[in-house]
Amino acid sequence: MRRLATTGVLLAALLSMSVAPADPAPQWRLRFSDHFTTAVPRGAFSDCDHHADTPRAYCGGLPRSVRAKWWAYPAGWPDTATQRGYPVGGYYDPASTLSVSGGQLHVRMWRGPTGSVHSAAVVPKALVNQRYGRYEERFRVSRAAVGYKSAHLLWPVDDAACPGCEIDFPEQEWTTTIHAFTHPKGSGRQDTFDTGARWTSWHTSLIDWSPGRVRYYLDGRLIGQSTRGVPDRPMSWIIQNEAALNGHQAAPNSWAQMDIDYVRGWTRS
Repeated sequence: MRRLATTGVLLAALLSMSVAPADPAPQWRLRFSDHFTTAVPRGAFSDCDHHADTPRAYCGGLPRSVRAKWWAYPAGWPDTATQRGYPVGGYYDPASTLSVSGGQLHVRMWRGPTGSVHSAAVVPKALVNQRYGRYEERFRVSRAAVGYKSAHLLWPVDDAACPGCEIDFPEQEWTTTIHAFTHPKGSGRQDTFDTGARWTSWHTSLIDWSPGRVRYYLDGRLIGQSTRGVPDRPMSWIIQNEAALNGHQAAPNSWAQMDIDYVRGWTRS
């Protein structure tokens, strides 16, 4: 009896304690999903210079159902290496680099006997101009070659409102390991996370962007998070693939390919 009474007193004391309620978990609403069930031949990602960088952007050569979902950087836009004046840079060329078959989006970048890399960047239109969200994709590099890289990133809609802001994952040359980078708002050191994983195996990446925090997951495992200078203005998700930036130049007549199995994105409420 004494033991029961003591237990009762302890229970009553615990119940009377004032406990601060936990912050409610964010609610995520699926806004975009594509498993690439509609075939798109190479050459159809064309005529893309319409309402660029807006939700109204489109590529006139695409089938109507795909046009409603996707936009690609137009032919002739310079990639990052070209903008920085690298010896071998690239220009976006969606017609020659993008296609859909076998339930996958294929990104086949290449370089001819001379000249620049033919780069590729695709944009899920429903995820343009979004503040906070979750961004997931399943991908692999089925043919790696020196001089080609990815920087799948969140980029601010208004650079002036969020100076220096950038969230990159997955990023890095396809012959190295997959990294994540957070570029803080304003000036300051970027956060860098090396997953140690190679591009040539299938992986699922997830960016979880919430107020004051960015988390990066690879294959369900948290590989890093940032809490300093986290971007807080609307951004767009750009699945960007381009010429390498770390001094490794694509050789003449070389090519490399990434395959993407699905893409999904959520809004935060």
